[in-house]
Amino acid sequence: MKLKEWAFLFGFIAIGIITTNLIGYNTPITDSLMGVLILCSIAFIAVCVSKIIPLRLPMIIYCSILGLLIASPVSPIGDFVSDAAGNIDFKAPLTMVGALAGIAIGASVREFTKLSWRIVVVALVVMASTFIGSVIIAQIVLNITN
Repeated sequence: MKLKEWAFLFGFIAIGIITTNLIGYNTPITDSLMGVLILCSIAFIAVCVSKIIPLRLPMIIYCSILGLLIASPVSPIGDFVSDAAGNIDFKAPLTMVGALAGIAIGASVREFTKLSWRIVVVALVVMASTFIGSVIIAQIVLNITN
């Protein structure tokens, strides 16, 4: 995708997150605007960085590293970023992502039905494995940190 298309997409997502944060969690637009702008800016910078750096890593890695660096306590704007992002209820973006995923699946239902019943088994195994892996990691971290 071109940077112009990414910018449009982030603008659309920002409006969606602000709207779901307003409707679902009664957060005023003025409170969530700065946090959404910061999060979308981090994601847009990650897109730009991924186009510059020749490594073919998933975009989420660039975005996570940038977010961690910007919001870390050693960053001069870390407290501001944490406070601004703290005004966003993170279930609001999940609502938006779920809606977009539903639209995407709905647009390709014919191809989805071609996958047969085996995709249901694969999906259940993947979800169960993810849950069990998360529980194991959480238990290890809890034991380490007492």
